[in-house]
Parts: sequence; structure tokens; C-alpha cells
Amino acid sequence: MTAATGTLPGRSIDDILAEARTRLARLDADQARLAAAEGAVLVDIRPAAQRATEGEIPGALIIERNVLEWRFDPRSDARLDIADRFDLPVVVFCSEGYTSSLAAAALQDLGLHRATDLAGGFHAWKAAGHPVTEAATTLAG
Repeated sequence: MTAATGTLPGRSIDDILAEARTRLARLDADQARLAAAEGAVLVDIRPAAQRATEGEIPGALIIERNVLEWRFDPRSDARLDIADRFDLPVVVFCSEGYTSSLAAAALQDLGLHRATDLAGGFHAWKAAGHPVTEAATTLAG
């Protein structure tokens, strides 16, 4: 807290997440599947350990969160070949749809105005009955 105002410095993660989501046209699982069928790139940003325990969405591009912006910035020397334009439709997902909202907003900050995320993440996709690969491992319990 600051002595002068009695308030905490900065913004909470809840505030940052809410602001990010005001910019996104978030997709539910059915909309994300349709977007992918129409050419959007589904991007899985979960760490390898989560993918191993939860499973994967077949055909999704795996790009862990720590390198996402470099792989999708059309100006970056480290970009993917598909990331050659700013109107590329990208649907980012994580496990539950929190980190993906921040990631999609970061892609929008780079100029990828069609970037968004999958509300509810991988769990929502799986709950909707869409195709997934089985988990390679399970958490001990």
C-alpha cells in the first residue's frame, strides 16, 4: 500500500484479465471448431506437462506461451512461416481459458487483430465432445 493513498500499487490480475477480454471476441468450443475448419489456426499454449496429463486437440499448433509473440509477429525473425500477415485468424487456448485471454490480447497488441481465445480452454473443448487425443500420463493421486 502507498502511504499517501492507502491503496495497493498496480492493477490486480483480475483487472488485467478483464481488460484483455474486453478486446476479444472469445469463442466457445463449437465456434472454435468451426473457426478452425474455416482456416483459423488453433494454438495450444499449455506446457508439455499439461498436454501430457490432459491430452491434445488434434491439428492444433503447439507453441508454448513463452515464445508465442515471437512466433506470430510478422516482423520477427523467429516467426512461423504461417505468421506472415496481421489478419491471420488465431484462436489461442490453454487449459481453462485464463492465460489464453492474456496471450490473445498480447497478439492483438502486436497487430494481429483477429486473434482471440477459446473460452473455457481445452477443458471446454473436451466437455463439448470435440476430438482430443488421450492423455499420455495421469497425475498421481
